[in-house]
Formats: sequence, C-alpha cells, structure tokens
Amino acid sequence: MTLPSPPRRSPIFLFVFALANVGGVIAYLPLLTLLLPLKIELLSGPARIGVFTACVTAGAIAASGSGILFGWLSDRSMHGGIGRRGWITAGLIATAASYALVALATTPVKIVLAVVAFQLAVNALLAPMMAIMSEEIPDAQKGVAGGLLSLGSPVASGVSALLVGQAMLPEAARFALIPVAVAACLCPLLVSRRHLVVHSPCPDDGEATSRPLPRRDLAVAGMSRLLVQIAGVVTQAYLLYFFESIPTDGSRADLPARIGHLLTLAFLLPLPIALVLGRLSDLTRRRKPFLLIAAGVASAGLIGMAGATDWASGAAGFVVYAIGSSVFVALHAAFAMQLLPSPAHRGRDLGLLNLANTLPSLLGPPLTWMLATPHDFSAVLLTLAVLTLGGGLGMLCVRAWR
Repeated sequence: MTLPSPPRRSPIFLFVFALANVGGVIAYLPLLTLLLPLKIELLSGPARIGVFTACVTAGAIAASGSGILFGWLSDRSMHGGIGRRGWITAGLIATAASYALVALATTPVKIVLAVVAFQLAVNALLAPMMAIMSEEIPDAQKGVAGGLLSLGSPVASGVSALLVGQAMLPEAARFALIPVAVAACLCPLLVSRRHLVVHSPCPDDGEATSRPLPRRDLAVAGMSRLLVQIAGVVTQAYLLYFFESIPTDGSRADLPARIGHLLTLAFLLPLPIALVLGRLSDLTRRRKPFLLIAAGVASAGLIGMAGATDWASGAAGFVVYAIGSSVFVALHAAFAMQLLPSPAHRGRDLGLLNLANTLPSLLGPPLTWMLATPHDFSAVLLTLAVLTLGGGLGMLCVRAWR
C-alpha cells in the first residue's frame, strides 16, 4: 500500500518560525553572556564569579519549573481552542518588564531576584513557542526547521556585539533595546494563523515507528542533551572570564566587544552546516549519526580551549566547539520532537525536556566553581569535553522515533 505524502508547510512559515526563534534567543543570550556579567563585575568586582554563579543557579531553578508550568498552561489553552500564541504575547510583555528590573538592580541580592523574574518571564515566551514547532511543522520538515534554529545564536550574538561595542550607549538603553528587538522578531508568528499538522505514520525501517512511543527514549534523549548543554552553559556564561584568564594581545577594555564579535562568527558558521545536515537527516531519516559527529566536534573544541595559550588559540577552540554544539542542539531539537509520546501534552512534555537546558545551569556553575579559578579554566574544560562526547554517544541508545 502506498502511504499518502506527509503534509508540508510553506517555506515562508518555516522562516517566520525561525525569525521568532531568533527573537527568543535575543531575549536571553545578550543578557546572560555579556550584559549580566558586565553588570555583576561592576557591582561585585573580585566576588563576581560567586555572584554570577548565584544568579545562574537561582535562575535555573526558576526556569526549570516555569518551563513545565507554561508548557502545561499552553496545553490547556490548546484544549480550550484558544491556542498558544497568547502565552507568547504575555511572556514578551513580562520579559520586557524583567529587563527593567535587571537594569535597576543595585545590589547582588536585587540582581539575583531580577534574574529569577527574567527566567520566569522568558520561559513563558519560549515554552509555548517550541510546542508550536512540534505541532505546526511536519516531521518531514523538522530537520530543516531545526537547522534554521541555528540562526538564533549568531543574530543574538550580533546584537550583543552591537550593544557592547557602542561605548556611548548608556546601560539603560542597552537593556531597553533588547525587548524591542525581541518583539519585532516575534510579531510575524503572533499574527500568523494556527495550522495544526496531522502527522502521517512512517513505515518501519528499523528506527521509525508509528506505534506509541516509550517515554524511555525521550528520557534518554533528554539526558544526552543535558550532558552536552552543561558545556553550553559554562562556555556562554563564563566566556568573558575564560578569556580574562589567558594572555590577550589587546586592551582588557576591548575584550567584551571582541567576545561579542567572536560569538557572532562562532554561531554564524554552524548555520549552513546545520541546514545541510538537517536536510540530509530529513531525506535519509537518520539523525543519530549526525548527532554523534557533532558532539565529537564540540568535544574537540573544548579540548582546544583547555590548551589555549593566547586569544587566537582560545578563539579557535571556541569556534570549533560552537560549530559542533550548535549543530547538535539544532538537530536534537528536531529529533526530540519526534519522540513526544502524546500529542495532547506536547507543551508539558517539551517543558520536561527543557530541563535538559535548565538543569545544566544548576550543574555547570558549581562545576566551574570547583574546577576553575580566575586564572585557569583548563580542568573544567577537559571535564566538559568528556561530558559532551558522552552526550553524543547517549543518543545511540534511542531505539524508536515517529
């Protein structure tokens, strides 16, 4: 029997969703990688690593619970026929308010509380948005859609570089401009019409299955992503401090702007690679080999960072790491959505899967605090390399997918 061709979404909607994801990344990446570390450094000086660790840890606890909560609430809205876009709008408004709280914070305690408020708000935005990808983009296009998710990091890094590169731009203006950029990216998705996709069953080819999927595979995929994301948390959150720990050939005052440009380059290079591999994984219906290769590349980059002796070698190692990590995360997002057990609970289950993104913020900072010093990050980077490779190998244990 010939199976019907799976439904497809237009390329325009794929780019609309990719643009919305860009807005979601802009909502958190510039703050967590540069603006927040710079503000904490001004407030706390030598105690900056401890204060920043407190911010990241408290924020991760808030993000872990709020991702599940807002995913579940958006599921309830779907059952009621309302849809998820209203929650994204509410999250956008709350995120703008939380940026004001961070900008106005004047003590370590206030900035920790502001970061908690920010994490609650940004997860109200992100949790329903990723559920939209699961239910409005068919499986046959999820590889390409996952590859397009890689666009978020380079654009957000470019925003970071632009903000910190303008020396005359006051801090308040930097914090105010980000919510404006986020809103501009999200508007096309918010005004788009909801279009649910009925997923066609896949013929059994040894991996794909149309039978109900076990939660075990989703848990294995989540654990694999968690291991990879620990390195993502440490390298993004502590990147400024990492480069301060190695000799540089320029002024320390120029370091934030240089890091902003490096982030833009490092996150831009994976985009074509993720798109090509995403399309290949759609065509071959084999995502696990690409995930394993990506994890291996990321691990090699971390080893290069651990052995860095100057800006050039440190930057090269980070670029290699970013390529592998970005491709892994993009393809993993596509693969994980084919592991969701129940269409009725996509938001909740994606919120649970999002623990693989938030729990690393609880594990990475204490690991960094134990193994790193302001002058040496090599031990923690080597540990992260082992964990990242383990995450790639873990994906080989996933047995079935839709």
